[in-house]
Amino acid sequence: MIPSIIAHRGASGREFENSRAAFARAVELGADGVELDVHSTSDGIILVHHDAELPGLGPIGHLTFMQMGEFRLPNGEPVPTLPEVLEILGNLDVYVEVKTLSPAFDPALLAVLDQGPAPSRYAVHGFDHRIIARLGALRPGLPRGILLSSYPLDPLALMRSAGADTIWQDHSLIDAAIVDVVHGARGKLIAWTVNQPRDARRLARLGVDGLCGNYPDRLRAAVKEVH
Repeated sequence: MIPSIIAHRGASGREFENSRAAFARAVELGADGVELDVHSTSDGIILVHHDAELPGLGPIGHLTFMQMGEFRLPNGEPVPTLPEVLEILGNLDVYVEVKTLSPAFDPALLAVLDQGPAPSRYAVHGFDHRIIARLGALRPGLPRGILLSSYPLDPLALMRSAGADTIWQDHSLIDAAIVDVVHGARGKLIAWTVNQPRDARRLARLGVDGLCGNYPDRLRAAVKEVH
C-alpha cells in the first residue's frame, strides 16, 4: 500500500500555515490531499485558522466576520475562508479538522463542503469526538475521523463511538499492532505530523493509509524509497 501524501495545514514547512500561499504550494508540490483547521465566526462564516483566537482581537467564535476588519496573518494575507481554500485545492482530498464549532453552525460547515469543487473528496476529523459524532448524525455518508495523541487500549471503541471510519494517530505512537487492528476493522490510519524521512519510511513499511506532514515533497521522496 502506498500511503496518501497529505500536506499539514498546507505545505506549512514552505509557507505560513493555513494560508492561501501554503495551500497553493501544496498543490504545486503534488500533495494528494491537504489537512486544515477550521473555526466558525459568531455569524457562521467558516474560517481556516489553527488557533481559536486571533491576536489582538480575541476568540474567533466571538467575532463577526466584519469585526475581523483588516487583520492579517504574518505573511500579510487575510485569514482565508473555507470556500476560498477549497477553490484553491480544486480536486485534492481535503481533511477538515474541526477545532471549534457551535452546533448551530453544523449546517453551515456541511453547506460549504457540499458547494466545494470536489464534495466527494472531503472528510472531517477532530480531537473533540462529540463534534465528529454530531456531524455524522446530520450527514451519515460524510467520511469522519478521530484524532488521538495517546495509544488507547481499544482504539476501535473510540472510532466506533464517534461513528468514524479513520483514526488520525500521533506518528510516534504507531506500530504494526494498531495498523493491523484498524485495518482488520476496515478502517483507515493516518499518521500525523510526519516530517522526518526516516519516520515516513518506517510508517510506509507498516502500511499506514496516509502521511500528514509539513513537507509533502519530502514525504513523497521518502515513500518512493520504500515503494
